[in-house]
Amino acid sequence: MKPTTLLIAGITAFTLAACSSGPRQSVSRAALPANLAFATGPIYSACRAGGRDQASRARCGCVQAVANRELSANDQRRGAAFFKNPHQAQVTRQSDRPADERFWLRWKAYSQDAARMCS
Repeated sequence: MKPTTLLIAGITAFTLAACSSGPRQSVSRAALPANLAFATGPIYSACRAGGRDQASRARCGCVQAVANRELSANDQRRGAAFFKNPHQAQVTRQSDRPADERFWLRWKAYSQDAARMCS
């Protein structure tokens, strides 16, 4: 698996928590209100349980906060599963199913925003 795919899969798992079902919004770290710079939820839990050195409480909380703003609860749960099974991220990315392709575009955009805002 390419390092970029691993990064996206890893960040994807960071963001699984619980909220927004509205359209995806691109946000910058400055745009995150102070009370949303940290959140807990499914991505936070998967991030912390993943055992990566970079998966600090603060970073996992940040990627969850970004997920809450950008991903539906269903997308968060689906992405959190990538932490336990990174290969599933690759399978999803390469899928020809339209629903998988739409999910992957949302996940990739979220992952890039989370990487930018939470590093």
